[in-house]
Amino acid sequence: MADSMLIPIEEREVTFYDDVILAVKMEDEAVYVPVRPICDLLGVSWNGQRERINRDAVLSDEMRFVRVTRANSSGGNPNVLALPLNMLHGWLFGINASRVKEEIRDKLIRYQRECYNVLSEAFLADKVTARLDPDMEELLNTNSPTAQAYKMIMAMAQMARQQLLIESRLESAETTITGIDSRVQILEARGGDQSRQIDNAQASRISQAVKAISIELGKRSGRNEFGGVWGELYRRFEISGYRELPAIQFEQAIHFLSDWYSSLTNTELPF
Repeated sequence: MADSMLIPIEEREVTFYDDVILAVKMEDEAVYVPVRPICDLLGVSWNGQRERINRDAVLSDEMRFVRVTRANSSGGNPNVLALPLNMLHGWLFGINASRVKEEIRDKLIRYQRECYNVLSEAFLADKVTARLDPDMEELLNTNSPTAQAYKMIMAMAQMARQQLLIESRLESAETTITGIDSRVQILEARGGDQSRQIDNAQASRISQAVKAISIELGKRSGRNEFGGVWGELYRRFEISGYRELPAIQFEQAIHFLSDWYSSLTNTELPF
């Protein structure tokens, strides 16, 4: 972590469901997000997360002190530790939803799925909240055909959101049930059974996905992001090279990379 203090040119409080998240923009257009306030909102230990970031070669190198003027949950200290917005996913995905308290699990998954996009829109699309403005509320009260159609669409969107949460909980339960068997197969793969590791075709797909994500991140940061993406993949799956990935974890790795790419582009990987 660099010792220099960053001074933002802009601060914004972005509404994310019922939470308010602080994000700041620097003179070079880079956006940073203070980490401790998000830990407080999620109900996870700041000290534990700070130690985890410090142990991560990529995240620790990107963490910076920034000076903010708005009140924050770290006790009012204007100098707070923050991560670049394009690194926020790397940190959030590192929090294992199956290991947090059940009452905050859905909220954590929501942050992992949506928080990056909302903060990106706040600065790139100049949006700061998903709530209706007063003029829109007044228009909806007119009960015109257009207003009724809008309400119906929003109701359908809410139903879809609930379905996503249900599916996420089901996936979490399935992961728990199959976890023991998966770990046994992973241990076998790491014990020298090369047939249990990914093959050349699977390795190629992993490499292409990492390349696509790195290019998208680089467009936003202006830096070479390949090392950061590889580092997050290695850290998440506890490997030192992508060809060491156990075959049993291939689909999980592709799903992780696909979600990351989709969060950046709102599209699926092209392969």
